Parts: sequence; structure tokens; C-alpha cells
Amino acid sequence: MSPPVRLQLSRRRGFDLQAASRDRNALAARVVARPSRWGNPFRIGVHGDRAECVALFAAWMASAPPGLDPTALRGFNLACWCSLDGPCHADVLLALANA
Repeated sequence: MSPPVRLQLSRRRGFDLQAASRDRNALAARVVARPSRWGNPFRIGVHGDRAECVALFAAWMASAPPGLDPTALRGFNLACWCSLDGPCHADVLLALANA
């Protein structure tokens, strides 16, 4: 079985996250975008650019925020609104969950 990956959410009519996830690698998906508990609290344009916000999120997760155990995401594809051509906090979660 292939490892979990990051997926991009879509508002396109007919988009089915779970179907897209299973088509990709047969794994179910979890949404980690805002306003979910896994959403990145650091905002682009407020706390920095996209890469800086992902770095801030990684540092924040390293401090083990209460109630956020990334191992709960182990074995799931993670979906966020970020485009796939740049960094995303979901990449951080994937690495922590599947380490």
C-alpha cells in the first residue's frame, strides 16, 4: 500500500473527497483545513508568507499543543485548501503522523 499523501480540497461541483482519496491510493481522507482542529492557526499575510506560516506551524506542533496528537491522523490522506505546488501545514502533519 502506498503512503498517505496531501490532497487539495475543491468546491467543484461533484467533488467527492473520499472517492478522490481512494482513487489516489485506496486510503480514506481527513480534512485538516481551517476551521478543523488541525487547521493552521498562522495566517498568510498576517504571520508571514506561506513558507513562514508552515514553519511556524511546525514549531508550534513540536511544542505538543494540548489535545493535538498527530498520530490520530496516521494512515489517512490529509486534505487542505492549499495548492499542491507549495508547502502546506498538512505536509507537517503527514510527517508527524506517519513517522
